[in-house]
Amino acid sequence: MDTEFVAGTFLVDKPEGSSSFYIVRKVRKALGMKKVGHAGTLDPFATGLLVVCAGRPATKMISQIMVGEKEYLATLRLGIETTTLDPEGEVTATRPVGSLSAAVVEACLENFRGEQLQIPPIYSALKHKGKPLYHYARKGIAIEKPPRGVSIYTLERTGECIELNDSSPYLTIRVVCSKGTYIRTLGADIGKALGCGAYLTALRRVRSGCFHVLDSVDGKYLSEVGAKEMLMNKVLSVTDVCNLLQ
Repeated sequence: MDTEFVAGTFLVDKPEGSSSFYIVRKVRKALGMKKVGHAGTLDPFATGLLVVCAGRPATKMISQIMVGEKEYLATLRLGIETTTLDPEGEVTATRPVGSLSAAVVEACLENFRGEQLQIPPIYSALKHKGKPLYHYARKGIAIEKPPRGVSIYTLERTGECIELNDSSPYLTIRVVCSKGTYIRTLGADIGKALGCGAYLTALRRVRSGCFHVLDSVDGKYLSEVGAKEMLMNKVLSVTDVCNLLQ
């Protein structure tokens, strides 16, 4: 198998705290291949599905893979805002949550369903003059990109639809959306619409197009001795991926 493997796609469940590029490096090392890339960045604090392609025939399909809709599970902490819209940033504002009934929350979520314009966060991997926006943001330079059209196909609460308040400030949601949607931005915008602000405390990607995290390998084992065997046991060939994308 070592000599026969030329290209393939791997579904990896990225653990919290690892960057997407860190996972790519681990796959690259495990396979002993240089041409490895991923189909859609996950922030370090986020977990879940990262589609990794190895070998030129597979990496050439990355743009096709990225077109598919995405599904996420997210947790918002109401009443607090941060610079990065997630746990990695500094707190910029705190406000009382008040009392938000299930009906009020549902009415708010309804306004975010469908097509809309979204401003990408200044802490993102989007490029400006060849460098990611977070490169500038870390230096105190806020580069704001123009709003982009995105679609929210599904936006619903998960778990108990209880009243939210200062004692219960966490809102959990399930989102199915188009490529290019920033869930951090969506969370912050929902917080603003509710009048108290919010940031994402947790984010998990469960699906990207036809690929599901249930079919992935656990990314925390990519540093171990049997990493290559683990990956090859679940490799998707270029033909497999072509058939799935049809």
